Amino acid sequence: MDVARQIREKMTKDRLMFVYRGVITNENSVPLLMLLEKEMEQSEFSYVGRKRLFMFVLESLQNVSRHGDSDDAANMSIVVYSKTDSGYSVSTGNVISTDNIPGLKQRLDEINSLNVDEIRSVYRQMLSNSKFSSKGGAGLGLIEMAKKTGNKLDYDFINLEGDKSYFILNKTVDSEGMGSHVGEHVSFFKGNSVAQLEELMTKNNIYMIWSGHLTPDIGEEVISFNETKLAEDDVENITKRRVFSILVETIENVAKYSPGKTYEDQYGMPIAVLSFQNRCYTLTTGNLIKNEEIDDLKKKLDIINGYDKNGLKEFYRQSLSSQSLETERTGNMGLIEMARKSGAKLVYEFEKVSETFSFFNLTVNIEDKVD
Repeated sequence: MDVARQIREKMTKDRLMFVYRGVITNENSVPLLMLLEKEMEQSEFSYVGRKRLFMFVLESLQNVSRHGDSDDAANMSIVVYSKTDSGYSVSTGNVISTDNIPGLKQRLDEINSLNVDEIRSVYRQMLSNSKFSSKGGAGLGLIEMAKKTGNKLDYDFINLEGDKSYFILNKTVDSEGMGSHVGEHVSFFKGNSVAQLEELMTKNNIYMIWSGHLTPDIGEEVISFNETKLAEDDVENITKRRVFSILVETIENVAKYSPGKTYEDQYGMPIAVLSFQNRCYTLTTGNLIKNEEIDDLKKKLDIINGYDKNGLKEFYRQSLSSQSLETERTGNMGLIEMARKSGAKLVYEFEKVSETFSFFNLTVNIEDKVD
């Protein structure tokens, strides 16, 4: 559970909402975009602001998929959404050849030297120029990003081993979707935080982290994104169905125990972490729970963990027969379903955060059993 705590602290400190590490495809770009859009609907972002940021993120994702120079390192690409005092910040990272840094840096610096009108003028000139590179136009995507939000692009390059480097691109926008250049407030943008997050996820084989207030729409998009991700993975279909079903149950479990936005702002946001290693998926969720509810929940978890496969089947049947229209749906059912479908014990931990609340971490492992 130390990793879960480390991630939760990182997400809280940097006000991170969502992180994806892996290959960016046309298919998973859609739920990546929709997740951000649903988040913005809960904020005070204007329609124009949402549209501007949406288009910037779309261009950023396309930029990552087009300009990654190494297929072997494509799974190191990263997408990070975070909140700021006045809006949102989006960072993307991908591996490029170190030899490409001088030319890319020159293009970025040239774009950042232009004002809004100059950016529009250069953009029109580039559109009328028939000389495009095989990767979608020399700098056209970058100038498009600056044009959408009317301001500059923050970037950094992190050296990797060999002849590769990590290219990190960032954009911070206000509620109207207009850019605020980090370089105006500090000496220059630093991408170390994003690179360190990617390293942490790599070390623990994590491909997705989500943190925030759980609404039905956001929960649906988290599930939708992972459904798309599962479709791309090389595992048995029955495993994909098990993972998907357990993910739905874990998200519902988080929603069930939520004490509300006020307390989550004060003591800790819900979190979901998904990883994949050696053909085994690991789902870890964390959420606040009232201290007075811990003993009852712990008793349920210990009873469930005490059963074998056949015992769980019978316990599920007994619990199902005791349900009624007036009975809370997930009294035991959700937890039993997680244990049944995963075929593993439910790993849990309670961490006291106040006299009223504790943080409940739950981990479920699902193996892709191949004969």
